[in-house]
Amino acid sequence: MSQTSSTQEEYIEIFGAREHNLKNLDLKIPRNKLVVVTGLSGSGKSSLAFDTIYAEGQRRYMESFSAYARSFLGGLERPDVDKINGLSPVIAIEQKTTSKNPRSTVGTVTEIYDFMRLLYARAGVAYSYKTGKKMIRQTEDQIIELLFTTFPGKKLYILAPVVKGRKGHYRELFEQVRKMGFSKVRVDGVVMDLVPKMQVDRYKIHDIEIVIDRIVAEESDRFRISQSLKSALQHGKGVMMIRDEAGEIYHFSKYLMDPETGLSYDEPAPNSFSFNSPYGACPKCNGLGVIEEIRKENIIPDPKLSITRGGIAPLGEYRDIWIFKKIEAILKHYKCSISTPIEKLPEEVVDVLLHGDKVEVAVDSVKYPGTKWHTTFEGIISFLEKYQEGSSDKIKDWVQEFTSKETCPECEGFRLKKESLHIKIADTHIGELAMMDIRTLGKWFENLEERLDDKQNTIAAEVLKEIRKRIGFLLDIGLNYLTLNRPLRTLSGGEAQRIRLATQIGTQLVGVLYILDEPSIGLHQRDNEKLIQALQRLRDLGNSVLVVEHDKDMMLASDYVLDMGPGAGRHGGHVVASGSPEEILKQGGVTADYLKGKLGMQIPAERRKGKGKSIKLKGASGNNLKYVDLEIPLGTLVCVTGVSGSGKSTLIHETLYPILNQEFYRSKKDPMPYSKITGLEELDKVIEVDQSPIGRTPRSNPATYTGVFSDIRTLFTELPEAKIRGYKPGRFSFNVKGGRCEDCEGGGMKLIEMDFLPDVHIPCETCKGKRYNRETLEVRFKGKSISDVLDMTVEQAVEFFENQPKILRKIQTLNDVGLGYITLGQHATTLSGGEAQRVKLATELSKKDTGRTFYILDEPTTGLHFQDIELLMLVVKRLVDKGNTVLIIEHNLDIIKMADHVVDLGLEGGNLGGNIVVQGSPEKVAAHPESHTGRFLKLELAGTP
Repeated sequence: MSQTSSTQEEYIEIFGAREHNLKNLDLKIPRNKLVVVTGLSGSGKSSLAFDTIYAEGQRRYMESFSAYARSFLGGLERPDVDKINGLSPVIAIEQKTTSKNPRSTVGTVTEIYDFMRLLYARAGVAYSYKTGKKMIRQTEDQIIELLFTTFPGKKLYILAPVVKGRKGHYRELFEQVRKMGFSKVRVDGVVMDLVPKMQVDRYKIHDIEIVIDRIVAEESDRFRISQSLKSALQHGKGVMMIRDEAGEIYHFSKYLMDPETGLSYDEPAPNSFSFNSPYGACPKCNGLGVIEEIRKENIIPDPKLSITRGGIAPLGEYRDIWIFKKIEAILKHYKCSISTPIEKLPEEVVDVLLHGDKVEVAVDSVKYPGTKWHTTFEGIISFLEKYQEGSSDKIKDWVQEFTSKETCPECEGFRLKKESLHIKIADTHIGELAMMDIRTLGKWFENLEERLDDKQNTIAAEVLKEIRKRIGFLLDIGLNYLTLNRPLRTLSGGEAQRIRLATQIGTQLVGVLYILDEPSIGLHQRDNEKLIQALQRLRDLGNSVLVVEHDKDMMLASDYVLDMGPGAGRHGGHVVASGSPEEILKQGGVTADYLKGKLGMQIPAERRKGKGKSIKLKGASGNNLKYVDLEIPLGTLVCVTGVSGSGKSTLIHETLYPILNQEFYRSKKDPMPYSKITGLEELDKVIEVDQSPIGRTPRSNPATYTGVFSDIRTLFTELPEAKIRGYKPGRFSFNVKGGRCEDCEGGGMKLIEMDFLPDVHIPCETCKGKRYNRETLEVRFKGKSISDVLDMTVEQAVEFFENQPKILRKIQTLNDVGLGYITLGQHATTLSGGEAQRVKLATELSKKDTGRTFYILDEPTTGLHFQDIELLMLVVKRLVDKGNTVLIIEHNLDIIKMADHVVDLGLEGGNLGGNIVVQGSPEKVAAHPESHTGRFLKLELAGTP
C-alpha cells in the first residue's frame, strides 16, 4: 500500500485554504475522530469548517450529477482552496436551518409520529364518538347469517343509504334511481313510490335510502336475499339498513360502524392521523390546533372613547368617509350619537356595529350630495374577516393586530378530526400521545405488548421497535422534556440541532464527515455529557465528526483540537495550535490558558445590592410553569438558569417580556397567564437582544443596522463639496437611485449566471465594487469617500471619526463588544450568530440610557470564545453600574458566577420542571442541595476545573 493512499484514509488534507480571512492554510485533520475547531469569534472557524470543507463536499456531490441535472439545481461555488484530499461525503448539522412552518413538529422531524400513525392505522381500535361503544365491521356472509338468525320468517325492507343529513332537492338523484329500475325510496323515514320529476324541499336536511327489495327472511329465498344484500352494499358504499315490520331500523356495514346509531368511519389509513392531510386534519383549525379569532376587546380596546375619538381601533378617528357615514346612519336609526362613549351605547347597538345587521339604513352619499343610498351594514368583524382571507400580506398583518389565538374548541388542540381521536390503542388516542413529553412517552411504550391482544402484537412488533429506537436517541441527548406536537419553530437553535443529530444517529450511516455548529448551545452542564456521548457514538460507528465549539468539556473530551487565531477578522485565519487536548495544553496560547485556569473571569469581591426596589411577578403559569413567583432586584445583573425545558423561555420571553412590552410600547402580543406584577413604575423601557440575524440580504450591514450609516451620510451631506452640488443624504445611500452605481444597483457585485456551472459573482466593472457612481465618490471627508468608509474596519473607523461624537459613540460600542475586526459595510449574511448578537447589543448600548432600562439577553455567549465573553461582561458591567437592570438567560458558568442574583428553574425539564428551585446570590444557589446548576456552580466558585 502506497504512503499517499494510507494518509488519505487517516487524514483529511487541506492545501491553500483562503476562504474569507483564512491565510492560505495547509493542515491535516484526522479522520474517524471527534475533532473540535475552536478560537476567538471571527477567527475563521466557520470559514474553515463550513465555507471550505462543507462547501467542497457539497460541490463534489453536485459534480456527480449529470450536466443536465445540474442545470436545474444551480451549481455551488468552488471554495477558495487549492486542494482537499481524503474528503468523505459531508453532512452539516447547522443551527440556521430551523423550519418556520407551523406544521413541522418534533414528531414529524424525528419520524416518531409517522410510525405512530402507521401503528394506529393498522392496530387501533375504533369507538363511536356518539355512544362511546366499540365499532364493528361485518362481511357480506356475516350480515346474511345475522339476518336469518335475528329476523327468521319476518317481512323486511332492505335499504341502501344514499343521502345522509344533507340539504338539496335531489331531483337528479331520484331520476337516476328510477332509471336503475327501483320503484320505491324512503325519504326522512317515510317509504314513497318513485314518480317522474320527484323532488324534496331543498332547504331542509334529508336522509334518503333506496328500497332495494322487500323480502321474507326464509332459507328458501337465500339466493335472492344475498343478491339484494350485495346490491344494497354496492349502492350504499359498504353500508346498508334493514327495516322490520314494526318500523325499527338496524344498521350493517362492511366498514367500521356503530351498531346502535349506524355511524360509520372510513377505513383508517396512516393519513387519517396526519394533521397535514385533509383526511386527518380537524376541519375547524385545519390541523393547526389553534384558531385566530377577531375579538371584541381588540376592536374596542378603550370603551371610554367615543367612535369619533377612535373608539373602534381598526377605523381610527372620525373622517369624512363612507364607513363612518354608514355607522352614523345606523346609530341614528337606534337613536344614538357617534360622539357618545362606546360604554354608554346599548349592548344591542354595539353588537350590530361588530356583527352587522340585515336592516337597511339610508346613508348620505359622499360623492353625490343630496342623494341617499339604502344599504345594510356587514359589521366590523365580518369586514375584517373578509380581508383576512384573500388580501395582500400588508393588509393581513394589519388584520392580525385585532386577532387573538385560541385553542381550537373542536379538537381541543389535538389537531385531528373527531373520528381519528376516537381510534385508540390501550385506551389512549394518538393526540394524547403527541401531548406527552418524550420521557412519559417512552414509559407508555415500555410494556405496551402486555396491554395489546395477540393480533395487535403481531401487527405492531416491527413498528414498536422503530418507535422505541428513535425515542431512545432523543432521551440520549437530553431532549426528554420535548413533546411530539411542539412546533419546530419554537425550539432554540441548539435544540433543533440536537434533534437533527438524533435523527442522524438513527440513520446509522458509516464513513460520513459530520460538521456541527456549536451543538452545546442552550444545553445545561448536566446534559452536556449526554451530547458528548452521542457524538462519540457517531464517531464509533465509523464516521468523522468535526465540531465548531467553545465548550470546555467538549474540548477536553475530543480526540483532536484545532485552535484558530491569534485574533479575529483580518488578525485571525491561522492555526495557532493543534493536537490532542493534552498537547494543546502543553503548547500554550489563549485557549490553553483559559482551559488551564491561568486566565478567566474573576469572581467579584462583592455582589451589587441594587436599588432596593424590585419587580415581582406572581403566579406565572404558562406552559409547564407551576404558578411561580419571580423577584428581580433592580439595578443588578440577574441570571436565569436551569436545565433545558425547565421553563426559562416561558417565564422570561413569553411572560415577563410581553408584560413589559405592553406596558412601555403597547405591544399586541399577550403574555402567558400570570396573577399580578408590581414594580414596573421603576423602569422606563425594556430591550430584548436575541440571536436572530440582523438582516437576510447582502444590503444589510453593521453600519445600516446600528444606524451609524445615517449619521455618516448626514456628515457627508454637510461637506462644502456636497452643499455646492446640492446633494441630500439619499445621494449617499446605495439602496436608492441617485448616488449609487446603477449598473449593479448599489450591490458592488454582479451575478453572472453560468448554465452548467456555478453562478459567478464578479465586481461591477463600472464602479469596481465601490457601489457608488463617480460623482458621489468625488465628495471626500478627510480624503476618504463614502465607499472607503464602508470598507474600514471598526478599529480604523474609531480613529477616523474621533472628532465626531455622534458617530463615534455608535462605532465605539461595536469596538467595545469585541467587533473591532469587522468592516462597517460587511454583508449581514456573512456575520456569525455571536457577531450578529453583539452588533445588536452594541446598537442598544450606543443609545442614551436613563439608568432605568431593563435589558434581556438570551444566551449572549453563543459563538463566543472565553476571551470574547470577558469583553462582553465588561460591557454588561458598564450597563449595570449605570443603574440599569440586565437579565441574562444563560448556562455558561463564567457568566452565572458574575451575577448578583440567580434564578434557577427546575428540577427537570418538561412536566417535571416549571418550579423555581432557588433564587438568590450565586453562593446561595451553589449551597442548595437539589439545584443541578448549584452542583456545577459550587465547583466553579471553588476554582475547580
